[in-house]
Amino acid sequence: MSETEKVKCSFCGRNKQDTDVLIAGITGHICDSCVVQAQNIIKEEKPEAVKDTLIGELRLLKPYDIKKHIDEYVIGQEEAKKILSVAVYNHYKRISQEEIQDDNEIEIEKSNIIMVGETGTGKTLLAKTIAKMLNVPFCIADATVLTEAGYVGEDVESIISRLLQAADYDVASAEKGIIFIDEIDKIARKSDNASITRDVSGEGVQQALLKLLEGSVVNVSPQGGRKHPEQKLISVDTKNVLFICGGAFDSIEKIIQKRLKVKAIGFDTSDTEKYDEEEILQYVSPQDLKSFGLIPELIGRLSVLTYLKPLDKYALRRILTEPKNSLIKQYVKLFEMDNIKLTIDKNVLELVVEKALEFKLGARGLRSICEAILLDAMFDSPSDKKIKEIKITLNYAKEKLQKVSVNKLKVA
Repeated sequence: MSETEKVKCSFCGRNKQDTDVLIAGITGHICDSCVVQAQNIIKEEKPEAVKDTLIGELRLLKPYDIKKHIDEYVIGQEEAKKILSVAVYNHYKRISQEEIQDDNEIEIEKSNIIMVGETGTGKTLLAKTIAKMLNVPFCIADATVLTEAGYVGEDVESIISRLLQAADYDVASAEKGIIFIDEIDKIARKSDNASITRDVSGEGVQQALLKLLEGSVVNVSPQGGRKHPEQKLISVDTKNVLFICGGAFDSIEKIIQKRLKVKAIGFDTSDTEKYDEEEILQYVSPQDLKSFGLIPELIGRLSVLTYLKPLDKYALRRILTEPKNSLIKQYVKLFEMDNIKLTIDKNVLELVVEKALEFKLGARGLRSICEAILLDAMFDSPSDKKIKEIKITLNYAKEKLQKVSVNKLKVA
């Protein structure tokens, strides 16, 4: 008998050639099957030990510290950041509680989040920053491509496939992840009137999302796409997945104004309550979302509602230079990689902000305008070894913007 055949697992007695992995100890060996079995026994006998392992992966901070971290990347939106910090903290606290829950303990329900705000106000950035800070899998899904099962487009279950891919197919990790569903307002019910045509990308998608938001075991294909009978499926439980939904909800201001009766009819308007019409979104309520076209069942599962203010001149100016990954710092770094020092005059930054406000592009539009100004410099300077420093002046910036089609900036 060879030396290899003599080596056996000290627990189950399997020979080395009959195992995938055989781990050697001081006086014995253990195979991979016995390791898995031992883990399962620990889960049953000492669930608190498993809980400590899970929370060790999460970087769960207190709400104050979560907001402080978000402040480094997101300018303004104080109310939204505070609401999100508390909601995220409570959600992951709930997960840690469930690991050691007894039958007599209070069961804490999940609170998903919905954010209302104009394009470019920071909805996606907020969700992305929180996920990165917590060290959990994160994916962005676009609600506009979702359709009812069987129609051209993506099923709602494809969202879970994306989260699974973001978690490198680690199911346990994916089940603690965050999904950001963008453009949630685009699946609003088209009208209350019955129609002869099916609303395959509207109310039907909202109905399909209900089970995911509340929590259910979903069988998804590993690579996404349509399922077929011979395909191997992966089961993912969405009970502990945090859903953050965002949408511009264009014209919802009119619905809010109508509910608040901002415009009083008649001569005597003394009893009419005064509302800030410029920041009317702060008065948004679930009732307004229902009037917009979201079904009550979906609104009920998105229990945390917050809004994002339109960005003013002061906020846009800060966004250009203050955050850790601010736009100007990114361009300075890009030129540094070619050993070129980039400096931009302060009045150029004011011009960029003015143009962003003029075209109503929000923070996202700042990059489009900066790209237009710096395009020629980024094209020519890497090839010219004599260029060691570039200074962007107001006249240079105005000249470059005049050459760019205004329509290109508006589309960006």
